[in-house]
Amino acid sequence: MDIVPDTSAVVDGRVSERHERGDGDPIETVYVPEAVVSELESQANEGRESGWDGLSELRRLADRHDAGDLTVEYVGRRPTSDEIGAAHEGDIDAVIRDVAAEYDATLLTSDAVQAEVARAKGIAVEYVEAEVSEVGELAIESFLDETTMSLHLKTGVGPMAKRGDIGDMHYETIREEPATEAEMKEWAHDIEESTRRSPDGFVELDQPGMRIIQFRDMRIAIARPPFSDGIEITAVRPIVKTDLDDYQMADELRDRVAEQQRGVLISGAPGAGKSTFAQAIAEFLADSDYAVKTMEKPRDLQVGPNITQYTELGGSMENTADSLLMVRPDYTIYDEVRKTSDFRTFADMRLAGVGMIGVVHATRAIDALQRLVGRVELGMIPQVVDTVVYIEAGQVHTVYDVTTEVKVPHGLMQEDLARPVVVISEFETGEPAYEIYTFNRQVVTVPLHDDEGGPADSGVDRLAKNEIEREIKSVARGKVDVELKGGNTAVVYVEEGDISYVIGKGGGRITDIEDRLGIDIDVRTFDEHPGRRAGGGGGGSAGGSGGSAPSGQIVTPEITSRHVIVPFEGHSGETVEVRAGGEYLFTATVSRGGEIQVSRGSAIAEELEDAIDRGRQITVAPQ
Repeated sequence: MDIVPDTSAVVDGRVSERHERGDGDPIETVYVPEAVVSELESQANEGRESGWDGLSELRRLADRHDAGDLTVEYVGRRPTSDEIGAAHEGDIDAVIRDVAAEYDATLLTSDAVQAEVARAKGIAVEYVEAEVSEVGELAIESFLDETTMSLHLKTGVGPMAKRGDIGDMHYETIREEPATEAEMKEWAHDIEESTRRSPDGFVELDQPGMRIIQFRDMRIAIARPPFSDGIEITAVRPIVKTDLDDYQMADELRDRVAEQQRGVLISGAPGAGKSTFAQAIAEFLADSDYAVKTMEKPRDLQVGPNITQYTELGGSMENTADSLLMVRPDYTIYDEVRKTSDFRTFADMRLAGVGMIGVVHATRAIDALQRLVGRVELGMIPQVVDTVVYIEAGQVHTVYDVTTEVKVPHGLMQEDLARPVVVISEFETGEPAYEIYTFNRQVVTVPLHDDEGGPADSGVDRLAKNEIEREIKSVARGKVDVELKGGNTAVVYVEEGDISYVIGKGGGRITDIEDRLGIDIDVRTFDEHPGRRAGGGGGGSAGGSGGSAPSGQIVTPEITSRHVIVPFEGHSGETVEVRAGGEYLFTATVSRGGEIQVSRGSAIAEELEDAIDRGRQITVAPQ
């Protein structure tokens, strides 16, 4: 019997094993394709144990050839570097099949796909299962103890670890002696080869310079130059597995997610215990007769075997979502929701009727919900997310109920100002904590309580003053000062020469402003301001030298044919104030592209362009 082994059979030592067993037709000649040699050489040069294992098998075959036990011949052409680089796409396998066909030999393989393709092409095939063995502890596990959440190894740096309890982690050096290049290579090889040989390991991501591996309960990232400035290994593992009963408000949360499919955001700072809580929710739902799946990249939630864990399909979570919609789970755990595409996929699945639980990084509970602003239509937010759970130090800190109402926002008075308002209420008490709505074409988030729990400034107190000031400044030539008098009344102080401009003929201009803002405005001169004189100190918030010092991040707007574009990267979805020379211009929400676009020709754009022309410093500051 003549055989042609492919790379998988050589790496696993299946040729010499098959010859030693002697079962079936005895092997007479082994035709080793040069393509196999090239692939093994490439793997060995990359430091992969599979390459060295394969070369060891070739040495064993050479010894048997020298002893006259069997004939070994190296045949076929050497593949090109492009073919070796595209080995995962089947280029090398095709060359090996051609050799088997040319020599009318049996193809020996541990690759199921290779075997099926060869059979389809009429080539004789002997398929043997790939070698899988039990693997002991990894070498890096000697650095771990029961309190270690993550291990951080890098060439030239002493090994570091995060240790402690959830919410009380400390990043500390665990060995003073720096890790050497040889040690780092040895640890990386041990991880990669143990993953290949163990049924408990698989590769999540394999890109030049970065490989992410899931091995048992550890997620291990191996970075190499030129992607990183040195070899780095980061291993993260869960140190606690919890039950929903371990958390505050367990009964209430259990009832809430079990009564119907919901949209839930689990938020918190890194290391706060978000994923641990998500795992507890997933286990409870699975035990409550719900079909539960997960969407993770990488897959590291510690859930039972009855919960299938999915990752990206074809490099996209959108493809994963499309597949899950065919499976129709009752609930899907999405860990983690970060990019705009993640939020859109989350929203699409929720609107399709799937219960969704997303894990989101946020430093406050309200911040998690604000990340939907600009990504989901405002009125649709409560249909996508109706519950926000904020985790702090491993415990449930805050739970919000999210609903929508058509009402006059808190602090506004006139009935014709009614609009859709997203109301965020305390779950336990039902007391509203925030409102999100559009105000003067901008989406704003208004707290209804201060940090001590007392009443916060109303929507008018927080927003109307700035909007009134902007409107009056668009017609006044001098300084402007605004004082609020009650819920829907304001007094505006201007220079005496601006009175007629602001009021307009027959009061028409100020009436238009009042109608737009829904606020009664009394226009007076600075001479009428208690304790002030026109032009005196502190006489207003507008005007060149009378403005406050610039604050916020300095930006350089770009003026195009249609827009004035204000860049503010890293703040997508946030509500911010744009200022010129420290003076308020307008409030806006940063787009997902990290910028604010103002249409040219609008009053806001004209003010902004005028400030740019005058050389005033433009700044942007989060509210």
